[in-house]
This record gives sequence, C-alpha cells and structure tokens, in this order.
Amino acid sequence: MTNDELKIKLGELFPSSAFEEGTEWTTMLAEPVLWKEIALQLRHELVLDFLFCITCVDWKTHLAMVYHLRSTTTQDTVVVKAKLDRENPQIATVSDIWRTAEFHEREAYDLFGVQFIGHPDLRRLFLTDDYEGFPLRKDFEDPVNMIKL
Repeated sequence: MTNDELKIKLGELFPSSAFEEGTEWTTMLAEPVLWKEIALQLRHELVLDFLFCITCVDWKTHLAMVYHLRSTTTQDTVVVKAKLDRENPQIATVSDIWRTAEFHEREAYDLFGVQFIGHPDLRRLFLTDDYEGFPLRKDFEDPVNMIKL
C-alpha cells in the first residue's frame, strides 16, 4: 500500500488517530493508554508482524516512545509514536505481541526510565542495579565525564 492508502486504512481502524505529515513512513500518533489495543489491531488487522525498532526520545518536556513496524508479507511500514509523561513514563508492554520488544523495552527502561506495564522481565540491561539516573535523558548530569545537554 502507499502511505496514503495506509493512512486511510489506519483512519478506518482508529477513527480518532492523528498522523504526522512529511515523513518517509506512515506515522501515527497514539495515546499511551490505548497503545496495547492499537498494537494488537496493527498485528492482526494489518499483519504488521515485524517490530524492527523501538526507541525513546527525550523532548525535555516529555518522553516519546517510537515503534517501527513492518509487514513481512506486504512490506508496509508504520511508525507509531506515543507521548509519555516525563515524571512518570509508563506504557503497556508489547513483548507478548512482538517478542523482539522484550529486549528493546528493557533498553528504554534502563537508559530512559520508562516503565513497561506487564513486561515479563523488566530490569536493567546495561547498567548495574545500583546505578542512579537515566543517562540518555537530557537532564542527566554525569559527574565523572561532565556531560551536560
């Protein structure tokens, strides 16, 4: 499908959805509380069976989770973004829908502090258990390396 056709299909599935314009792939904005329901529909209705990237972005005022999904049969790609509260970033896990999410969610938890509700093994991935702070947040101050953004 073209990006316009994908947008129409997504609009039918999610009538209250909004889209970003001027992006390479169809990019849908999702409410975090609806993410799990949206993810299930994307997996089953659009057969987006390959989650190839999850990342978190710190915008200083909020965090955003970004999910890149592809269909291995139709080669359609959809990006979903969810805006999270910076003070208490929470969103449902999708590791039970796409197994690759388990690792990516642990990374976002470790480096940004995002809590993935329902994750089967949410623990630090790279840093030690006693490490304080989240080094990829823009307000993180590193007293050893003196990094300040």
